[in-house]
Amino acid sequence: MLKMIILPLVVCSLISGAASLDTRSLGKLGGIAVSYFLVTTLIASSIGIALAFLIKPGVGAGALNTNSLALESVSNNKETTDSFLDLARNLFPSNLVAAAFRSYATDYKMIQVGNTTNGTILYQKVPMGTEADGMNILGLVLFAMVFGVALRKLGAEGEELIRFFNAFNEATMVLVSWIMWYVPVGIMFLVGSKIVEMEDVVLLVTSLGKYIFASILGHIIHGGIVLPLIYFGLTRKNPFSFLAGLITPFTTAFATCSSSATLPSMIKCVEENNGVDKRISRFILPIGATVNMDGAAIFQCIAAVFIAQLNNVDLNAGQIFTILVTATASSVGAAGIPAGGIITIAIILEAIGLPTNDLSLMLAVDWIVDRTTTVVNVEGDALGAGILHHINEQETKKQKHFGSQQEEEELKEVKVEAVANVQAEEETSPLVTHQRLGDDCSYNSADEKDGMESVF
Repeated sequence: MLKMIILPLVVCSLISGAASLDTRSLGKLGGIAVSYFLVTTLIASSIGIALAFLIKPGVGAGALNTNSLALESVSNNKETTDSFLDLARNLFPSNLVAAAFRSYATDYKMIQVGNTTNGTILYQKVPMGTEADGMNILGLVLFAMVFGVALRKLGAEGEELIRFFNAFNEATMVLVSWIMWYVPVGIMFLVGSKIVEMEDVVLLVTSLGKYIFASILGHIIHGGIVLPLIYFGLTRKNPFSFLAGLITPFTTAFATCSSSATLPSMIKCVEENNGVDKRISRFILPIGATVNMDGAAIFQCIAAVFIAQLNNVDLNAGQIFTILVTATASSVGAAGIPAGGIITIAIILEAIGLPTNDLSLMLAVDWIVDRTTTVVNVEGDALGAGILHHINEQETKKQKHFGSQQEEEELKEVKVEAVANVQAEEETSPLVTHQRLGDDCSYNSADEKDGMESVF
């Protein structure tokens, strides 16, 4: 039910958010948001790599075999450059309706190019564009933002359409409030079904215990220390009182393992419990749910180092830097869905030249790690919205203060000019003054008479 709401919510909230913000403030807020997302994801990647080298989850686990755990193999033949180019292609979908349920993906086909002298057939791998199942959320986000700005530029003509999207958005939030009543039941069955599915949970947890521990510890450090410190440093407010109002979205994130599915309840709670401006929350949270993946960056870095240790590969400084940059960049394209980050680990492994056949190990315990991953992803988005709200408030106060100072200066000038024109102490109205003086006084000179008429 929450996934059903994602499409209308993302599109409508971004259009109404972008249309309600001034174009200048839109660029400024967008710049601050992108900087915040980039810095926090880089910090998260660094924490992941540091923990992986400290805890060494893959050392001594060389005997660990995917066959002993009866796991399915994960195949990935996609090249790193194509994975990043697909992100760029998905930003500009050729069909908006198709983007609601399909995204662009590069596939390969083998073409016969000739024979060798001994008769062996030669094949060449040729890339080709295909459509993969799954919502192209990046393309929809970009379109919605640009469309919102375009409606704002229209002025009076665009007002009706902006009101339509605002109303659509409010109606979606009402649906969310109804779905929230069912969430506890859904959560119970989602978590329960995953535990029942596992054939041998004990063997899995003991063999991959260090990896699970390193990932969850990384999420606790980043979500419990780093992010609250950044929030406190920028706003001078208690981050934990802010996070206390977001228990429902965190619980939903823990159960569904999807940032996108948590988005409806996140917007509702951030606005109602924490008083964040609607224009900011509805503009920044859908973007954050798509591009801000701190939790994913942590476990992807740990997984890459884990697989390197598993294969007894010593990583050099260049490879470590590649992991850091690739994890930060690929977490942007990670789908906000369960196991979305596993696909991006394959990109990191390809970038540093490691085999992808051990990915099935990650997939086996992903249902455990993905829960804390999503909670950290969602927390990063929420605190980002809180920081932007605070910055926006400060800017508004400055503008108001500057405006009131200007008004005071203007008023002072007006008062100084008006004093010279007051010619009667009893009455302040120029009309009454003129009449009285006309009845009772005689003018000594033409200059005085001219002066009096000018006052009138």
